[in-house]
Amino acid sequence: MDLQFILYNDVRTVFRLKDVAMLAGESNFTSLNQRLNYLVRNGKLLNPRKGIYCKLNYSTEELACRIFSPSYISLEYVLQQAGVIFQYDSRITMVSYLSRELKIADKTFSFRKIKNEILIASSGIEQKQNTVTVASPERAFLDVLYLNGATYFDNLKPLDTKKIEQLLPVYNSVMLNKRVKKLFKNDRPEQT
Repeated sequence: MDLQFILYNDVRTVFRLKDVAMLAGESNFTSLNQRLNYLVRNGKLLNPRKGIYCKLNYSTEELACRIFSPSYISLEYVLQQAGVIFQYDSRITMVSYLSRELKIADKTFSFRKIKNEILIASSGIEQKQNTVTVASPERAFLDVLYLNGATYFDNLKPLDTKKIEQLLPVYNSVMLNKRVKKLFKNDRPEQT
């Protein structure tokens, strides 16, 4: 069967070699690699990073989640979309098992290392279509405070304090609990 047809009929836009092997029912990785490289040379697929192949109209969020696994979209990227921080940052920020900053095409992907116990905890992480995993604004907020320490946030109103309280045990950090308590104490309007 035509490899290009198989890939373009799949809902995903980013594939690793093993994904393509499973879709095509191919166990010969050398042959499969040659076929994929042929599609890349002829402009039918992109190969932004070794072992990763993308459709021409690929999702950058999907690519971000496929570069290093496990990882999830979080930190400033999520907080910016939620209206918690206002300063524009074009990077896609991720939490992963290692720290790296990669530039692929015109996009920068920033990975921050976090303890494995926190990384694998699924609380506050949403699985979207096409293998995209994204932290809730509350989880992203806690990730930023955990990794960066004391941080300034423009607007805490979009955050649900009950969800934050439910997520705090994932981090098992007394210091993080104190930071959260201090931020929300300072954010509440004065009683008169």
